[in-house]
Amino acid sequence: MSELQIQAGRAREAWRILAVADTETKNKALQRMADCLLEDAQRIMEANKLDVEAAQAKGTSAAFIERLTLNEKRIDAMANGLRDVARLNDPIGEELDAWTRPNGLNIVRRRVPLGVIGIIYESRPNVTADAAALCLKSGNAVILRGGSDAFRSNAAIMESLRRGVKEAGLPEDCVSLVMDPSRETAGELMRMNEYIDVLIPRGGKGLIQSVVKNATVPVIQTGDGVCHVYVDRDCELALAQTVAVSAKISRPSVCNSAETLLVDEAIAETFLPGCVKELKEKGVEVRGCEKVLKVCPDVVPAAEEDWDTEYNDMIYSVKVVSGVKEAVAHINRHGTRHSEAIMTENAETAAYFKGMIDAAAVYVNASTRFTDGGEFGFGAEIGISTQKLHARGPMGLNELTTYKYEITGSGQIR
Repeated sequence: MSELQIQAGRAREAWRILAVADTETKNKALQRMADCLLEDAQRIMEANKLDVEAAQAKGTSAAFIERLTLNEKRIDAMANGLRDVARLNDPIGEELDAWTRPNGLNIVRRRVPLGVIGIIYESRPNVTADAAALCLKSGNAVILRGGSDAFRSNAAIMESLRRGVKEAGLPEDCVSLVMDPSRETAGELMRMNEYIDVLIPRGGKGLIQSVVKNATVPVIQTGDGVCHVYVDRDCELALAQTVAVSAKISRPSVCNSAETLLVDEAIAETFLPGCVKELKEKGVEVRGCEKVLKVCPDVVPAAEEDWDTEYNDMIYSVKVVSGVKEAVAHINRHGTRHSEAIMTENAETAAYFKGMIDAAAVYVNASTRFTDGGEFGFGAEIGISTQKLHARGPMGLNELTTYKYEITGSGQIR
């Protein structure tokens, strides 16, 4: 039996206790996990410093370093996220519906945990705390497998989380980290059907495609974010510029950041000069189509692959389109079914956009950056699902549950 099988077996046994734990016990564990993170903040930051230095020595991009870096503010945010999840309603045991059959059988559909969840993720250490919190509150044991670039950080965080779980009276194996971040362990995790009920990849396109292609364990696919903002001819121009710029620059390294700006040709000459000027002043590299270049000749010519690229960086591809129909066609061809936005004051145009766009989240006059578990009121999130089964969009507590039927009779036979 491999080390990972032993670890997964312990997680399975821990889950049997966690699955029936009451809300008070789970919340106590979450609060203690938060306390331990704060108590161990210096140790965690020292471990993270080693990861950051190693990444810098490899010449890793600034956007990657930004996702990897921890400081006191981010550790505080992780702790607050744990406390936020503790304050959320516990979904486990919720009665979803109930009815009585003509033969007298009483049937109840009740919410229950998924079981043991495996999560494969990349360079953001905060995922370690967020995922552990949501899984524990929803009654699921979790095995986390982070990327090698953040291994020291993840291990330090997990040490604190496990201490908090144990001190609250639950088995520490409710949450665990794969201590070998090699490709081999990722592959083994993908095929552990005997131990793991569902696998959730969280990271870039390459990671997600690898998991979807190679896993035999059922997968909930979280997606890369080629997100768009479409500026319609009937928009309020100043508002549209504010949203279009902010959707890119507020945090370009995350999946809900806008990557492509589409502009209606009817307002291109009016809208583009000011918007492009502000973007460039903010440090954004603008890559434009031929029509954009005619209005703003100082931008970089866009290549065909730009329309399919998640930059996770201060780069914005910009395209002029004939109207909402071409915008929708472009988005449905090049988008990743994550988050899409339209800026318009025309209710009919907005309704067309909302109806025709195939994405987990569709915005009217707001930034794509709000596709987030916290912003939706879910507390932390396990990821953004871009598939349609079993969950879609930000995955909070409810999305980490399934249900079972409880049938009570009085001796009925068939």
